[in-house]
Amino acid sequence: MRRSRGFAAALALSLAGTGAGAVLGLVPQAAAITPPVAFTADALSTWQPNGVVWALAEAGGTVFAGGTFSTVRPPDGSGGAEQSAVNFAALDAATGAPTSCHLSFTVGAGTATVRALTLSPDKQTLYAGGYFGAVNGTPVSSLAAIDVATCTVKTGFRPAFAATVRALAVTGDTVYAGGDFFTVAGQPRQRFAAIDAADGALRPFTADADEPGRAVEVTPDGQNVVLGGDFFTVNGTNTHALAVVDATSGALTKTYAGFIETNSVVKDIATDATGFYTANEGTGGGVFDGRIALNLSDFNQRWRDTCLGATQAVLPYQNVLYSASHAHDCSSVGEYPDGQRHHLLAQPTTGVGKLGWAPDTNDGIGEGIGPRVMTVGSRGGVQYLWVGGEFTTVNGSAQQSLTRFASTGDTGAPTVPVATAASFRPGEAQVRWRTSLDLDDSALTYRIYRNGSGTPIATVAADSLFFKRPQASWTDTTVAAGQSYTYRVTATDAAGNTSALSATASVTVPTSVDAYPDRVRADGAQLFWRYDDASLPNVADSSASGNQNGVHLNAPALRQTPGAVSGASTAIGFNGTDTRVYGDQRQTIGGSYTIETWFRTNTTRGGKLFGFGNNQVRGSSQYDKHIYMTNDGRLVYGVYTGATRTITTGAAYNDNQWHHVVATQGPGGMVLYVDGAQKGTLAVTTHENYAGYWHAGGDSLGAWPNPPTSEFWAGQLDETAVYPSVLSAAQVQNHYALATAPADSVVQVQAAEDTYANAGAPDGNYGGSSSLAVRGTSLYTSYLRFNLPAAPAGTVLKSASLSVKTSTMSGAGTADTVSVVPVTGAWTEAGTTYNNRPATGAAALGSFAGVPDGSAVHTTGLDTAALAGALGTSYGLALTSPGTDALWLWSSEAAANEGTPQLTLTFGAP
Repeated sequence: MRRSRGFAAALALSLAGTGAGAVLGLVPQAAAITPPVAFTADALSTWQPNGVVWALAEAGGTVFAGGTFSTVRPPDGSGGAEQSAVNFAALDAATGAPTSCHLSFTVGAGTATVRALTLSPDKQTLYAGGYFGAVNGTPVSSLAAIDVATCTVKTGFRPAFAATVRALAVTGDTVYAGGDFFTVAGQPRQRFAAIDAADGALRPFTADADEPGRAVEVTPDGQNVVLGGDFFTVNGTNTHALAVVDATSGALTKTYAGFIETNSVVKDIATDATGFYTANEGTGGGVFDGRIALNLSDFNQRWRDTCLGATQAVLPYQNVLYSASHAHDCSSVGEYPDGQRHHLLAQPTTGVGKLGWAPDTNDGIGEGIGPRVMTVGSRGGVQYLWVGGEFTTVNGSAQQSLTRFASTGDTGAPTVPVATAASFRPGEAQVRWRTSLDLDDSALTYRIYRNGSGTPIATVAADSLFFKRPQASWTDTTVAAGQSYTYRVTATDAAGNTSALSATASVTVPTSVDAYPDRVRADGAQLFWRYDDASLPNVADSSASGNQNGVHLNAPALRQTPGAVSGASTAIGFNGTDTRVYGDQRQTIGGSYTIETWFRTNTTRGGKLFGFGNNQVRGSSQYDKHIYMTNDGRLVYGVYTGATRTITTGAAYNDNQWHHVVATQGPGGMVLYVDGAQKGTLAVTTHENYAGYWHAGGDSLGAWPNPPTSEFWAGQLDETAVYPSVLSAAQVQNHYALATAPADSVVQVQAAEDTYANAGAPDGNYGGSSSLAVRGTSLYTSYLRFNLPAAPAGTVLKSASLSVKTSTMSGAGTADTVSVVPVTGAWTEAGTTYNNRPATGAAALGSFAGVPDGSAVHTTGLDTAALAGALGTSYGLALTSPGTDALWLWSSEAAANEGTPQLTLTFGAP
């Protein structure tokens, strides 16, 4: 539904594999930066002006910067003294430091500024335009020619511009200028003019515009000049903001009446071998703020990027168009919705899709625009992309008005993945993570490590962009029922920069199918948020293949208990003010779908439980396919078809009890179910068609019937799912019934005491040691004591396993079999020695068939019946081995609880 914001204001990976060490979804190894991007996103140390940089140009490894400033200073945190630089600086392209070339652009009255810089084709002459009356004391009139070799003003070049020059382009013999002027050398020339490149004499070229000129570019063949600016006419003919004119006469070659919105202007134009590109800025509604690519062959449009956010500069380089803007809304081209500003972007010169390069600045001083100009410099075989403007930070660090990025030396590692793990049936464990962010590498490699091993069990390749970070996942099919596993994930870019390990994701594999989530997955859910996440900001998707993760906004309350369904799964809590979850994947919804969630609340302010909207962090302007609660606790399910179409329950459900709600739409119309029972139908088979995101806990509700006081939900949600089909009444009822089905419970018990006996030191006690040892000859035996819980009421012990972790010492593993046997004699951690070691039973309860070197967790199943008989008591286990190859383990005394021996006990219905 289209409405004003009610709030204060498609790449999905499904990566599943089988078997240890599987390599999944691999792509060819990329260069240090994901092609076709040519520069890293790592900002280099660069001297910085104290004002705004409006213009950049490069010659022979020197970058010239012009603008409105008076000094340049060293990068923050480095040595050196501030230097005078009056509206101009020359800097080494490779070091970012000032050169010996010093020029001062001044004016007798007003504020001098340099607004345009360009080099002659042979790069021997630098032309500077702006508003100034002298360069190093030599009189000039808003346009000067500088000898690059000597850094001196060419006194023979004496054009006279009566107002600010904002844009320059040059051929071998002609300089083209655009700006605010009405006369040049006393002759009428309105906003555009051409002068002789050697002496500044006025050329016959006439392209008079009615509003300021801001951009000038000569086509590669030299036959035409492309003009950009604020104008509505050129030479009396309607052509707004853009025109192509003859390079000699200024006569119109191509006009663009009605081509660009009247409230938009062209701020910059750049060309390559095949086309020219415009940077547009607008104001007001219906604005065009983006970029246009036009063909040189016919001067017609190739593509148009309608992102909103005042584009200031464009730079085509090696088939990539780099742009400077504050793009905050690219939803119109299928990318991110209105929200955070992004100031530097890259896209292929053939289309609008953004590439994996997104360093960022802030808006900065002055107009708060951010970056305004770009150029490429080269030195020593390395290319440097220089960016100037009015920003005061780059990639979050202090840096004013100038920055640069190199073609080599990518040093930035991807962000650390946020990993979780879940298991719904014996033999499978799903590892999930939100793909990482790397500002110059969109193709990343993820390595999954199990049980602390230093060798990955699987490798997955997945793509991500700053606005498109889908969940990636991998299924471990080598896990054993009843045993616990830990997983950690790293992300590596093409240059080999690797993130830190993710936090540990732990999972215990059930001994029987977990009925409720297994059925949701089997019935085809493509989004399944169980809300078991232990940390912000990622909400894992537990569906079998959807990988539609969510993102927490404003920190909702995690791991709320009890959850809606039996077992250990938890719920999420929303405060009714500003917390919610939004989907990370932009999508459109087909004609058939089902949305399902559990909820609990006692609110009297209503709110949206779950629904679809076209924004993420801000309130949506299109929103339907949603379930919301009125102030009196009734539920409303609605879609928008040009009018709101709703089903409303007669009963209230704000009784602080868990309830199950399902809404479906398909060829049979709309149906609403609560707690397994049908509550209403409506013969409506359509809804509003737009691209958007799923939301839990709140989104816009303006103009919907019986609107609640709050659009945010105050209460708990659990087990939220979306299906691309209509669930039948029987399926809905089955889901409701399964929520109370018995589920296994898992208890993990760490060793209360542990020590080992050493035949080499018969009277030695090792109760305080951080290590445990096992060997047959000469003997080491380790002893573990566990305080076993009683079985929860109505359950029995279904499985038991022991986990230990090898230490980091060299050769900690063993080639020998290690047996787990019961301890039959008395012992204490503090008192046990080899001489008084306790007796042990002969029958093994479990065993490790050799343990490889490398610190990692190893698990073995134990005899369930033996441990079942000891529930509720203190129970001892010993680790023994017949051979001569010692096994070294961490004990409970290890630093930071590194690897305390642990029992995992699974209880379930008899």
